[in-house]
Order: sequence, then C-alpha cells, then structure tokens
Amino acid sequence: MQHRGFFLLALLALLALTSAVAKKKEKVKKGSECSEWTWGPCIPSSKDCGMGFREGTCGAQTQRIHCKVPCNWKKEFGADCKYKFESWGSCDGSTGTRARQGTLKKARYNAQCQETIRVTKPCTSKTKSKTKGQ
Repeated sequence: MQHRGFFLLALLALLALTSAVAKKKEKVKKGSECSEWTWGPCIPSSKDCGMGFREGTCGAQTQRIHCKVPCNWKKEFGADCKYKFESWGSCDGSTGTRARQGTLKKARYNAQCQETIRVTKPCTSKTKSKTKGQ
C-alpha cells in the first residue's frame, strides 16, 4: 500500500514539473510577436566562462536569456561557432607545434563564423607508457 502512495506522489510531481516547463516555454513564445531576432554573444557573469546572459533585439524589443559559455571554449572563434575537426597533424620541429583544421558545422544565434579555421597546440614530448599490474 505504501508503494502505491509513493508511486502516485512521484507521478503527480512529474506531471507538475512537465506542466511548469510547458508553461515556461509557452510564455517565451507568446511574449514576442517578432520573428527576426538578432542575438549577441553569450557574456559570462564572472571571469571568462560559466553562466551568463545573451541579449537579443528585434525592432524596439530587447530580451535577455540565460546562457552558458563552456570553460574549454576557444576564444579565437567563439562559443557559438561549432566546428568539425580533422585529426592532429604531426609535430613541426621548427615551431614545436601541431595543427589541425576545422570546418564550420553550426553557427548558433546568428553568430558570424569563419567557414574554416586552423588551430595549433604545443607538441608533447612525453610518451605514455602502459604499466601492467602484477
């Protein structure tokens, strides 16, 4: 009997949660009759990554929405530009770096993104060795 009560309570809580999420989405959609929104970059609230806000404008309307800048994003091409990268190339002995190229996969929030980018990183001199436990 107690199990039925628990399941009934859990079901009611789940229904209330889904209803609240649906109302929130509906509120955002109905609040704006504008269809040509222009969104700016996500600006973190503190430091250079984490939770922040993104401002959007459409005519005379302005909205701010929550957003998140991943802490491993690459500043040179922005957090709203998503790229598909090739494998890392071999180490260039003269510069001590490795390079790879990325092709634009998706530009979020109307971001101005480069079609292709090239990124580099220092070569690692360490070699990983596997040790077997005995």
